[in-house]
Amino acid sequence: MEIELFEVKSKSDLRRFIYLPEKIHKNHKNWLPSLISDDWTLFDPKKNRAFGYCDTILVLARKNGEVVGRIMGIINRKYNEIHNENNARFVFMECFDDKEVFHALISYIEKWAKEKGTSKLIGPFGFSDKDPQGFLVEGFDKPTVMVTNCSLPYMADYIEREGFSQLLDLVQYRVAIPDELPDFYLKILERLNKNGYVLQEFKHIKDVKPYIVPVFKLTNEAFSKIYGYVPYDEKEMNDFANRYLPILNPKFIKLITNKGNEVIAYIIAMPSISEGLRKSKGRLFPFGFIQILRSMKKTKELDLFLGAIKYEYRNVGLDSLLATAMLKSAKEAKLEIIDSHVILEQNTKMRAEIERVGGEIYKRYRIFQKDI
Repeated sequence: MEIELFEVKSKSDLRRFIYLPEKIHKNHKNWLPSLISDDWTLFDPKKNRAFGYCDTILVLARKNGEVVGRIMGIINRKYNEIHNENNARFVFMECFDDKEVFHALISYIEKWAKEKGTSKLIGPFGFSDKDPQGFLVEGFDKPTVMVTNCSLPYMADYIEREGFSQLLDLVQYRVAIPDELPDFYLKILERLNKNGYVLQEFKHIKDVKPYIVPVFKLTNEAFSKIYGYVPYDEKEMNDFANRYLPILNPKFIKLITNKGNEVIAYIIAMPSISEGLRKSKGRLFPFGFIQILRSMKKTKELDLFLGAIKYEYRNVGLDSLLATAMLKSAKEAKLEIIDSHVILEQNTKMRAEIERVGGEIYKRYRIFQKDI
């Protein structure tokens, strides 16, 4: 059958693009849909400020009259300029187990990227490291958490056949919440309490709002060397906060301030909404939001979301203070498991902290590269 490729130009095309994954993963028990309302925002140039500094293209593949694949191409000019790179990216790639469709999609983006003057294509990688990254290469039989890429095994196989090689890996851990805090944490806490560091905890989400900009400014500083990270401007900070604050539980937001009340470290987590997303198929309405809220109350899993420590305060034990506070809140909420979300394999400090409390890798994702 002839494969027809066409660019997304209309709202109906975008609807096909957004809803295609649920058809491809119809019988995939570990797949997790994204929040559909988030997708409409993500792919809207009027609402997603990243379109202002990125070249983009969305492409669909049709075969025998049916849409059977999709892909997005991105050239993040802002990131390339900051890091002196000339890379394009592919992301949100989905197709059925059909090597010809896969080849047609990736070839289309290669051609587009080359015509745009870039010299390398990497992916799966989105606007930033906050989008799903990589194809899954280990842990296909394990559960999926929000904002991760639950791709099927053939996707990584096909990309290697296209001449792509490994750029970097990301790993994901699961940690059983201990009944008692480890002794080494208790000793560190004794020392920290004498040095003027203040742990900030919250009961109401409104009390978090004054810290939004300081937290993101710290994130910009601490993540500056993280692969793929693009600094937020103040408008993007507020957009991101408005997107996630409504579903965050303030009990799982921990900040540390110094004597000058400067935010120097933080960690944010949220009870898993995975079961609610599955039951609602990613739809908030008419009743999906009820299923999502219910899943947050019933879950036994806490998903880490975001965290950072100011450079000059690293290696003094602030990570242990944050971990202790989070473990305590998780235990009080009768949660049993913490999911680390994805971590760069070379981020040895964060991995060591998780492994200190018994964390084990259960998934691995790979980002690929190819000179074009």
